[in-house]
Amino acid sequence: MNFEFYNPTRLVFGAGKLSQLGEITAQYGKKALIVTGGGSVKKNGVFDRAVTSLKTAGIDYAECSGVEPNPRITSVARGAETARAEKCDVIIAIGGGSTMDASKVIAAAVLYDGNPWNLIAHGQENWVIPTQALPVITVPTLAATGSEMNCGAVISNDETKVKSFVQAECLYPKVAIVDPELTTTVPKDQTAYGVCDIITHVTEGYFTGIDGTPIQDRWAEGIIINAIEYGRKAVADGQDIEARTQVQWASIVALNGWVQAGVNMMPPVHMIEHALSAHHNITHGAGLAIINPAYMRFIARTRPERLAQFATRIFGILTAGKDEMTVAMEGIDAYEAFLKSIGCPTRLSEVGIDDELFEQYAEDAVLVVRDAEGNLPGRPALSKDDIVAVLKSAL
Repeated sequence: MNFEFYNPTRLVFGAGKLSQLGEITAQYGKKALIVTGGGSVKKNGVFDRAVTSLKTAGIDYAECSGVEPNPRITSVARGAETARAEKCDVIIAIGGGSTMDASKVIAAAVLYDGNPWNLIAHGQENWVIPTQALPVITVPTLAATGSEMNCGAVISNDETKVKSFVQAECLYPKVAIVDPELTTTVPKDQTAYGVCDIITHVTEGYFTGIDGTPIQDRWAEGIIINAIEYGRKAVADGQDIEARTQVQWASIVALNGWVQAGVNMMPPVHMIEHALSAHHNITHGAGLAIINPAYMRFIARTRPERLAQFATRIFGILTAGKDEMTVAMEGIDAYEAFLKSIGCPTRLSEVGIDDELFEQYAEDAVLVVRDAEGNLPGRPALSKDDIVAVLKSAL
């Protein structure tokens, strides 16, 4: 293992921590652009509580609302224009992963004179990776993406039907204020999709990473086991603050770089799902619930021992009298059964997707992340035909 680990985001975690927003923001600026999504934070009172805290600390603010579930580059451009016009010097994201991702790119786009889409990898020759951004403070209201404590963002272009990413050190939030109380009003379906997103962040590295990472294996397995246990409880009772707290913590550690340290993670499931949701605008976690089990069954043919380890350690599948492939398939079936039990779709037909554009999805999945042969990196690497095969098995 040869790696560096770096994460400068200050984490303020716990019930009631939203009240500290004003005093924390005052350390970074005098006027904030508050970025929000579809309006739930105003309906449930979170926005008003945030504004009260800011006003108490003498912080003025402007708004950028209406960020889409798969955030569009047009919303990023709109937010950057508002921040410039209002002379905002700090960005506050209040919402789910989409809001936080958009906020990061807004923070960079404010200081960039060109088209914000240049900041997102989409196969262009000259990818302008941002080197400066306004300070960002994240306040997640959903446990899913872990965007509150990492330097990545995923943005969609509705015109070109491309959904892709940017990662840059300047996009690390300065502070993540994580208050699990803010997630208690999240509906059952979105809670379930978030749990799937958390688990998939971990399984990406678990299945595609290098060998010889036993500590990361155990960390990954612990996150998955707890996401399953407390995810069930959070879906069953949204007011269960202990369940919400544990799922929120799982979301953070699943993608703040801790579990991935030394693993050399590759994200084929995410790349395939991005291709789907760019065209169909399905919820990201729902797409992952469909693609991940299909992908696991595909790679089990070449890595049955790894899938068998997942089966025994996560679901307690018994091994006596069985070969590795049998154990592996039983583990995948158990995982798919869990997803169904919390209300996630596990087939493309459940979200209205057929095989008409499978070749296009395969092309889009390797648009940015591909090896020298044009394949989607993983263990094994997936050709475009392989990607189509995975999709067909998920029909």
